[in-house]
Amino acid sequence: MSRTVIASRSGPTRFPGAKDPGDKLLYRVDWTHLLAPLGDTIATSTWDAGGLTASGDQLEAGATSATVWLEGGAPGRRYTVSNRITTAAGRVVERSFQLEVDER
Repeated sequence: MSRTVIASRSGPTRFPGAKDPGDKLLYRVDWTHLLAPLGDTIATSTWDAGGLTASGDQLEAGATSATVWLEGGAPGRRYTVSNRITTAAGRVVERSFQLEVDER
């Protein structure tokens, strides 16, 4: 199970629901909406976890989604997590989402 953010043309998305500092959860950015009309796929993906601990990043089958495990964080803080992709056609695109951390 992963928590999914849809990559869009707008600014940072605020992820619904807070993450507990002790949680280690899988987060996914779905790039299908932007890539499918172009017939493009993800070649590489990098993450900036904005102060959270990131691990195990990978591309999903079909190379239109990228995932990362996120853990840690301080209660009461909001973190900006960014996913930067390079596509098979050479496009470079970055999208961010905000993730709130709170005791649950």
